[in-house]
Amino acid sequence: MNLFFEFIGYFAGVCMAISFMPQAIKTCRTKDVSGFSLGTYIIYNLGVICWVIYGWFLGSVQMVVFNSLCLCFSLPILYMVIKYHKKTK
Repeated sequence: MNLFFEFIGYFAGVCMAISFMPQAIKTCRTKDVSGFSLGTYIIYNLGVICWVIYGWFLGSVQMVVFNSLCLCFSLPILYMVIKYHKKTK
């Protein structure tokens, strides 16, 4: 594979993996989940879990690692949406 496109794949993986980090940090600090959709976070996390399983099946280290990193930041947000959503209503 062309080295340039391999780099693009890694760069995309890093961007996707850290995209939830600012939201996770802010939500941990403020506990404000009033604008979050529980359904969206459930569906997103289920999708990412499926990508991890699919990547494992294919033997794709990139797919497993970067999607697992996505889960490290998006699952805590899902947890906080479930935990704090009732308190903010």
